[in-house]
Amino acid sequence: MNRSACLIFNPVAGQGNPELELDQIRGLLEPEIDLDIYLTTVEIDADELAYAAINRGVDCIIASGGDGTLSAVAEAVVNSNIPLGIISRGTANAFASALGIPNNIVIACQTILQGITRTIDVASCNDKIMILLVGIGFEADTIERTGREAKNRFGMLAYILAGIQELGNLQKFEVEIETEDKIITTSASSVTVANAAPATSVLAQGPAGINFDDGLLDLTIVAPENRAGAIAATFHLFQTAATETPVERNDIGYLRAKEFKITTNPPQKVVVDGEIIGTTPVEIKCIPKALTVFVPSLEEKIPIEKLQGLPDLNVEIKQ
Repeated sequence: MNRSACLIFNPVAGQGNPELELDQIRGLLEPEIDLDIYLTTVEIDADELAYAAINRGVDCIIASGGDGTLSAVAEAVVNSNIPLGIISRGTANAFASALGIPNNIVIACQTILQGITRTIDVASCNDKIMILLVGIGFEADTIERTGREAKNRFGMLAYILAGIQELGNLQKFEVEIETEDKIITTSASSVTVANAAPATSVLAQGPAGINFDDGLLDLTIVAPENRAGAIAATFHLFQTAATETPVERNDIGYLRAKEFKITTNPPQKVVVDGEIIGTTPVEIKCIPKALTVFVPSLEEKIPIEKLQGLPDLNVEIKQ
């Protein structure tokens, strides 16, 4: 007897032809899965469709769209024990990339059909479910600058162009970071807290790789002195992401913890999984092993230390 699944499809995601993409997905999945298909609209969000599918008792839920669609569906699926299938068709596709799921419809559908799952962490930011990361300061300003028209026209390049423009407005702010066992005060231009992040999420790449099933969150602080320093720090973060080595610059710091309380002076914009949600302060908590996802293959768990300290930023730490 075929599995039952609900496909939640965002027709405005990405730069492709949604009708052709939906037909391709149906052709690959329907021979083996009893598939119900629901399209998001301006009036009906992905999370609303996912909650309805859970109430109907489907065996799995499949989300097809960008990171915003995946995040909304994941919010409904968290702690439900219903596996989530991912078919990315967005601009950045950061969540799929972080999990090693190719941005290819055929391979994504094959991943769902083979049925291998992995249980991963999620997090909450001011009670909003987060699957990727929280960006404070520079990243939030860059996301806000990147509009739908630019993403449709330039794709991933739109974020890079917006980031270059935003460098002209680079400003530092005071930040206080409270963990389970200490309070850190310093200045920064960007603070990123990641649950999962691909190498392309450069401002999250302070640690030596981001593990999304360790029960911890990864925080990266970037505090360049000027625009040239910001460019150099960004390039260094690209390198650390490629080599999976920790940062070695005095203007970049990182640490891991189960939860963070972050306040800034002045208040800074906050972006969660690509969506501006308001301004600081924020409280971010890891929710361990809360989401089951179809993955291409099971990976070995990489052991990490519970806490890695900050390099030589100008910080004050209270135990």
